Amino acid sequence: QVQLVESGGRLVQAGGSLRVSCAASGRTVSPYVVGWFRQAPGKERESVAAITGSGANTYYGDSVKGRFTISRDNAKNTMYLQMNSLKPEDTAAYYCAATSRLNRNVARSDDYNYWGPGTQVTVSS
Repeated sequence: QVQLVESGGRLVQAGGSLRVSCAASGRTVSPYVVGWFRQAPGKERESVAAITGSGANTYYGDSVKGRFTISRDNAKNTMYLQMNSLKPEDTAAYYCAATSRLNRNVARSDDYNYWGPGTQVTVSS
């Protein structure tokens, strides 16, 4: 089994930057697509970014393109989301996820089978 734990979420001012991390354990997730999702109270879960096992391909949601960068360090079994130019609308619980499926949509949360408990990011105006 794979366990995922996010860290680094905190309060940050609008326009600032923050990097959240996701540590995987149980087994290596290097063969897996990993992604970041976010959810604010009363809103649907939203795909933020995804990256393939090798890091050759990335995906970003339209709302974060040009501001967020997903990366991974497979030697450390850790994934990262660098968030720049933060806006109050970025406030949400951020979740990392991984999927062992070969046939999947990286932006579809139902296609991920491993999830972390989330880390809260709050952006003040």
